[in-house]
Amino acid sequence: MEKIRQAEKQDISRIAELMVVNYRVNFYRIFKNDDYYFKELNVLDTAAEYQNDPRTLANTYVYDDGVVKGFIRVKGNEIEKLFVEPEFQSCGIGAKLLGYAAEKLGAEWLWVLEYNERGMAFYRRNGFELTGKKMFEDGWIPLLEMALDKEKGQKNG
Repeated sequence: MEKIRQAEKQDISRIAELMVVNYRVNFYRIFKNDDYYFKELNVLDTAAEYQNDPRTLANTYVYDDGVVKGFIRVKGNEIEKLFVEPEFQSCGIGAKLLGYAAEKLGAEWLWVLEYNERGMAFYRRNGFELTGKKMFEDGWIPLLEMALDKEKGQKNG
C-alpha cells in the first residue's frame, strides 16, 4: 500500500502540528527565542497559512499509514519543508518522503539551516551534498544549499 499521498484539507491541522512541534524540538535549542517559539509559532496560525493558500496544500505530501506521521512540501524542484513526528524519526519515514519527492516530483535541492548538523547528515545519507551556496533568511539565519548528487542518486526512496 502506498503510504505517501497528496495532502488534503483534513490533514491541515496535523501538518501544522508537525511543523510547530519540529520547529520547537529542532530549532529552539539553537535560537532560544521564547517569544517566537512559544507565542508567535502556533498550530492555529500555521494551519491558517495552509487553509488560506491552496497552492501550499497542493505542494504538500503526507506519509499516512493510518496516522499522518510526516510531510514534505515541494515547490518546483525545491524541497521547502520536510518534517516527521519526533516519535517516528529514524524509522525511514523521512527517507521515504525524500525519495518520493525526488523520484515522483522532480525535487533536486533544498536549503538547510547551517546549524542543523543532524539534518545535513540525513540529507547526505540520502544523496544530497552541499553546493557551496549560502543565504541568510530574514537577514540573519544562515542557510546552506544542498542538491541531489545525480551520480549517487537518492537511494532510500
